Amino acid sequence: MTLPPSIYSDDLELLRSSAVAAGIIASGFFRRDVKSWTKDHDSPVSEADILVDRYLAASLLAARPSYGWLSEETADNPSRLDCERVFVVDPIDGTRGFLRGEDSWTVSLAVVENGVPVAGVVYAPVRDEMYDAIKGGGARLNGKPIVRSRRAGAPPLIPAPGAVHQEMQSAGLHYSRGPMYPSLAYRLVQVATGKLDAAVSRRGSQDWDIAAAALILDETGIGFADVCSGFPQFNKRDTRHGALAALGDMSLKPLVHAALIKVYGCPSETETPQQTTLT
Repeated sequence: MTLPPSIYSDDLELLRSSAVAAGIIASGFFRRDVKSWTKDHDSPVSEADILVDRYLAASLLAARPSYGWLSEETADNPSRLDCERVFVVDPIDGTRGFLRGEDSWTVSLAVVENGVPVAGVVYAPVRDEMYDAIKGGGARLNGKPIVRSRRAGAPPLIPAPGAVHQEMQSAGLHYSRGPMYPSLAYRLVQVATGKLDAAVSRRGSQDWDIAAAALILDETGIGFADVCSGFPQFNKRDTRHGALAALGDMSLKPLVHAALIKVYGCPSETETPQQTTLT
C-alpha cells in the first residue's frame, strides 16, 4: 500500500537540496573544456557526470544509508533488489546536449519504493526550472502546482525519432514536429506543462532516465506507458524499458503507440536483456 504523501516529503526535500547542489557542481563544467569519452552504445560521459554522481552518492546515502542505489554512472550492485526504497539517479541527463552547450540538461533524481516512484525531481539548473512530485501529493514547477497549458487550435507538438515520425505521418496523424531536447526527462515533463503534446522514446531507456519524470507525469494526470506493457515498473533486475509514450491528449494514443510498436516492436517472452535493441 502506498503511504500518505507526508511520509515521502522528507525524501523529496532531500532530493531537491541534493539536486540544487549537483546542479551547481555540473554548472562549473558547463560550456567549458570538459574531458569526455564514450561508453556502451556510443553514449557520452564526461568528468562532470562522474563528479556529480560521486557527490550524489555520498550525500544521499549518508542521509539514507538503508536505501539502495541505482545510477547511470555507478556499477550496478544487485543488493538494491533487496531494498524497499532505492535512489534512482541520473547525475546529468542529456550529456550530449550538455557537451554541446545546450541549456536543457537536467539532474534527475527519484526514490522508488517497491518498484514505484514515490518522490522525484527533474532539475534544469541553467533554465532555473525545478520540477518535483511526491506520490499522491501532486507535482510542482518551482514550488507552484503544475497546470497544463493547452495550445488551443494548434496541431499537436510531438518530438520523435525520424522513423517514428515517418510512421505517424503515414498513418495520417496531423501534428508538428517538436523540439527534441537531449534530456529525456526534460522532454517528458514538458508534456506535463503543455509545451509538448506528446513525447516518446525508443526501446532501451533506463530507470534513471525516466523514474522521476514518470512520477511527475502520473501526478499531473498525463498518460505515460511502455507501449507494450503499461506503466513502467522500476528497480527490477533489468532496468531497461520498451518504447515509451507520454500523452497529454489520449486521442493520440492509437496512432502514436502503433507507430512505436511498428518501429521498435515488443520484447518477446524469450528475449534476453542482451538481445534488446537500442536502435
